[in-house]
Amino acid sequence: MNEIFTYKNQALHYRFHSNSDTTLVFLHGWGQSMVMMEPLEQHFKPMVSTLNLDFPGFGLSAPLNDVWSIYDYADAVESLLKQLGIVDPVFVAHSFGARVALILSHRLKTSKMVLTGAAGLKPKLSLQTHLKIRMYKLLKIGLRIPVLGPKLIPLKAHFGSDDYKQTQGALRQTFVKVVNQDLKELLSEINTSTLLIWGEHDDATPLWMGKLMEKKMKDAALIVYDDEDHYAYYHHMGRTIKIIEAFVMPKVR
Repeated sequence: MNEIFTYKNQALHYRFHSNSDTTLVFLHGWGQSMVMMEPLEQHFKPMVSTLNLDFPGFGLSAPLNDVWSIYDYADAVESLLKQLGIVDPVFVAHSFGARVALILSHRLKTSKMVLTGAAGLKPKLSLQTHLKIRMYKLLKIGLRIPVLGPKLIPLKAHFGSDDYKQTQGALRQTFVKVVNQDLKELLSEINTSTLLIWGEHDDATPLWMGKLMEKKMKDAALIVYDDEDHYAYYHHMGRTIKIIEAFVMPKVR
């Protein structure tokens, strides 16, 4: 059943199905919605309890009414878990959703985690990126000069990631806060047994991030999908389901 949970005057849309002490909590990526997790939700719903949600600002949840940090998102999900009486959850998260899962598994007793294309680490900046940042800083100075400003405005469109360009207002400022939050220091303090699923050619969260997470976390294993990208888990849903079943279902049995 679709429901609305309100956290700090912010509406969050979710769907909870309860039939087991084991609950899979699905957390989607930035710019997406619970729809991306529905194939997993529908498959596992007959076997275990499931919680699928739209993060505030996405899907059927209300637009953000203020700028949030990644910790605000984690607080909202934690409050929802408490209201629903969910304890010892299994997090299944993609990209941005993995940031939230990492924070919550550090705070809460968590059964297991499956993280795919997980965000949470600051990217390595290439020389080209460093130059682009420098150019953007110079552009911002130029925009403040009355004679130059109007002529330079069109150049702003050439800067920023696709995710940044596709947002505005509070959500855009939230995106900036989120991507600048490095969770590297949390990794070694997470005790949750974790399965990492990665696309070999992921260019949003490169494979080196998955390898570093596997190395830093106390109990993590990395599975790489050959010739795949940031949405590897979705492109090979059947394989992903089998992997999650093997990892999670023994707990249920």
